[in-house]
Amino acid sequence: MENRLKEYRARDNLNQSDLGKLVGASRQTISLIERGDYSPSVILALKIAKIFGTTVEELFLYEEE
Repeated sequence: MENRLKEYRARDNLNQSDLGKLVGASRQTISLIERGDYSPSVILALKIAKIFGTTVEELFLYEEE
């Protein structure tokens, strides 16, 4: 699963720690999501999308192989 998390963080001038605090996750979790090494829960994905004022589908891109 691809994501645009780093792009949205940069746009809003947030670091990984700041975003983690806003959504109740650790900086490490945000880093893993950005690298594509971890898929967030639906709840976490919704929280992140809400912070950036966008949809989960806009933020997280899923393509079947």
